[in-house]
Amino acid sequence: MRDTIYALASARGRAGVSVVRISGPRAWVACRALCGDVPEVRRASVRNILWNGQVIDQALVIAFAEKASFTGEDSVEFHLHGSPAVLSAVLSALSAQEGLRAAEAGEFTRRALENGRLDLDQVEGLADLIEAETEAQRRHAMGLMQGRLRQMADRWHESLVRAAALIEATIDFVEEDVPVDVVPEVVELTSAVLTDLRAEVRGFDAAERLRDGFEVALVGRPNAGKSTLLNALAGREAAITSTIAGTTRDVIEVRMSIHGLPVTVLDTAGLRETEDEIEKIGIGRTVDRAAAADLRVFLLDGADVPLVAPQPGDLLVRGKADLAVGEGLSVSGKTGQGLPELIDAIGAALDSRMASAATINRARHLEAVSRAIRALESARSEVTAGSSRVELAAEQFRQAIRALDSLIGRVDVEDLLDEIFSSFCIGK
Repeated sequence: MRDTIYALASARGRAGVSVVRISGPRAWVACRALCGDVPEVRRASVRNILWNGQVIDQALVIAFAEKASFTGEDSVEFHLHGSPAVLSAVLSALSAQEGLRAAEAGEFTRRALENGRLDLDQVEGLADLIEAETEAQRRHAMGLMQGRLRQMADRWHESLVRAAALIEATIDFVEEDVPVDVVPEVVELTSAVLTDLRAEVRGFDAAERLRDGFEVALVGRPNAGKSTLLNALAGREAAITSTIAGTTRDVIEVRMSIHGLPVTVLDTAGLRETEDEIEKIGIGRTVDRAAAADLRVFLLDGADVPLVAPQPGDLLVRGKADLAVGEGLSVSGKTGQGLPELIDAIGAALDSRMASAATINRARHLEAVSRAIRALESARSEVTAGSSRVELAAEQFRQAIRALDSLIGRVDVEDLLDEIFSSFCIGK
């Protein structure tokens, strides 16, 4: 018999309510041991939680039947008062029962996958949802959770199975006259799928950035006001400000949300020629990080910024707008003048990159789609090369189908599961 697992499913520490989750064949047995009975399924009921003749807590108890729970197993949730003493007593009572053990990281979700309640792409979407910091991340994660990638993969699968079946028919009836030339339809199906897959590859960088966060570097000469601007954007004293040139020696990072997108703003060392060895190191790091950033905001003070050249799409902003009047985008970190306009400009620049963002957002997704593209390009070439190459084309179609099936966990996922679930919290 499979183990029954339990864990705290809410955050640790004092809280108004804490949730303990139990799943497995003895979940309802454990519920009876603590509550005396099992409430009607999917209907919350108040019960006293008793152990060794003592009332531990009064809790809201919800039972879920097999195949109608998150894990696909009999499950119970105890919504307890969030006292560390209450939680300790309940977890201790569960550990004393035969056949129960504490869950491992991600084990509830792993059982949901194994029992067909979730696909692998939905599991990854759940992981992204748990980690989501911004509205855009939440929306993308919910799309994966609701099966957006599976719907796409199913559509591609259906088209390629149709194309493969047409090719297989020409092999099966090679000694007979096949009444219809299948090549045009096979090429059309293949080309349509290739168009979709290439769009996913092109949009992968933006989707990955949405998941991991964009980097925006503040670049300028010493005393251009970069650190003051960073503090204004962050709403706190994240960087030391001073009238002394060269105060910022290293890259300072502040995480924030801009237009619902996750953004790390980088305050970099002022760019200038210097003999100070420590400042040189900071400037070298600035050049590297600025070049690798998704967007650079050049804070201008009337002189050219050395060492780093603006790239297409970068923002040129006049700093210290409270001290001088000029045309174009200008900002003062000290007074806040122009700050909303700068935030909107940064948001608009990043929004334009998100317009073509893909659904795939993990390295394994990209690798699977890339394998499918290579196989389909080869299959199309073999199909158009003549009837003597159809067997090779059929094999390439099988490889493409297998690659796309791996996206949602139909094949080739066992070696990925430990890595994926290690990122989950214990109670999920």
